[in-house]
Amino acid sequence: MKVKYGDDNGEVYAEVVATRLFWALGFAADRVYPVRVECHGCPRDRKGKADPERVDLIDPAAIERRFAGHTVDADNGHGWTWPELDLIDETAGGAPRAHVDALKLLAATLQHTDSKAVNQRLVIAPDGQPYMLINDLGLTFGRANIMNRNPIGSANLDGWSHTPVWAPGGGCVANIERSYTGTLDHPRIGEPGRAMLSRLLDELTMEQIEDLFDVSRIAERSRRSVRAWADAFEKKRAEIRDRRCVSEP
Repeated sequence: MKVKYGDDNGEVYAEVVATRLFWALGFAADRVYPVRVECHGCPRDRKGKADPERVDLIDPAAIERRFAGHTVDADNGHGWTWPELDLIDETAGGAPRAHVDALKLLAATLQHTDSKAVNQRLVIAPDGQPYMLINDLGLTFGRANIMNRNPIGSANLDGWSHTPVWAPGGGCVANIERSYTGTLDHPRIGEPGRAMLSRLLDELTMEQIEDLFDVSRIAERSRRSVRAWADAFEKKRAEIRDRRCVSEP
């Protein structure tokens, strides 16, 4: 299991929301749960040395159970980059283009800033089906930034709510700046992908959306209400719903 902790670490909160949103919409994701951890021998901080005499109750924290299956490493030992999604061939059994574009648009909407290859992975599920999934959704619900800074890029309501879904100038280019290590950069979205994600998002009730933010305890991090987060989500859902992509990318 993987544990993230620290009340100054936005990933503890954002990854709970992001993974549950992915589950709800039908995309593959790890399972991340909000927890309290009794830690024996933990360092005093995330970068310190272990202290065998310490026993601490760590709260808040989040714990990850990986998506079931066998991870397939690329030749470089990492996962996949976002441009590689364009190599998926529906005629060879791959996902339809609409599914690919919907994933790109969802990642951009959440401002998945740390999109380097190691943060995505290819998994063969127990039933033999391959999945290309995001390996780490911690730096989301903020604003993408060049250095992937946690205070800016994770569980930052002001940053997230003031970042439009679409890039300026019309058309259907999702608005996300590529970080120094990232590979997701202003993806162009086709109408079938936009429509698919919009339909999935519209199936969520406001009560369900509030529950996503409530269970993550994100209000503790941001000092902003669950309703404020849900309202920002609704605004982004409307931006996706109201756009029309005239031509295929």
